[in-house]
Amino acid sequence: MPLRLLKYGLSRDYPVSGDIPATPELKPAYDVVIIGGGGHGLSCAHHLAKYHGIKSVAVLEKGYLAGGNTARNTTTIRSNYITPEGIAFYKEGVELFERLSQELDFNVMFSQRGQLTLAHTEATMRSFHMRAEMGKHMGTRTEVVDQKGVAELCPLLNMDYGGPLEILGGLWHADGGTARHDAVAWGYAAQASRRGVEIHQRTEVEGFEVVGDRVQAVNTNRGRIACGQVLIATGGMNYDVALMAGVELPIRCYPLQAMVTQPLKPWLDTLVSS
Repeated sequence: MPLRLLKYGLSRDYPVSGDIPATPELKPAYDVVIIGGGGHGLSCAHHLAKYHGIKSVAVLEKGYLAGGNTARNTTTIRSNYITPEGIAFYKEGVELFERLSQELDFNVMFSQRGQLTLAHTEATMRSFHMRAEMGKHMGTRTEVVDQKGVAELCPLLNMDYGGPLEILGGLWHADGGTARHDAVAWGYAAQASRRGVEIHQRTEVEGFEVVGDRVQAVNTNRGRIACGQVLIATGGMNYDVALMAGVELPIRCYPLQAMVTQPLKPWLDTLVSS
């Protein structure tokens, strides 16, 4: 990446080119149609094209790339869970992010600064010990820290000694980090586009043509598309989109609320949750 920036800076004519081509005209048919232009849909398009040689792929996004669930998350990347299955799954996710900028040749701004989860009760501390032991068994860097350890990791925290919100300790997860969700989506989109995948923004799915147990075509606000396979990657809208094809998924989505402050200059070196 530094060499690429240097070559760009020393170039006389600054060869600027967009990472993602403009939305093309829809073709009459594709081998694979992916519904949803967020992180999951674009990642699937990238992997199909790069690792499986499937390049007749159309990604349909009713809005703009990464404008849905991908744009509405805490950006936390971690594997400090409690079940072996959960830890193994998310451990692989953390390892993916550790090499993702190189994989995509795109800076996803991954910062592995560690996550500190605070405990305010003895019951929470006991659960942290369980999580730490399971994490160590599964090969993650997770440990319980006491009050002194919390203060050393994050000196700016109000420990509230003796108060109702006293911090008794914490779960320190050195593998935890953050990444820019929009950069992740754009990196996947750029690589997929270079390999022939078409990305269609402002293209909303309105229905499916189903014959027997197969989807044979997708109807959109821009026309009909015949397809070999359909992948639904619309996050919280998966249930609604699948229902248009006559499939009722055994899932229900509930909103998770998060509050975001006005922009602040960086002042925390670690991720902190309570």
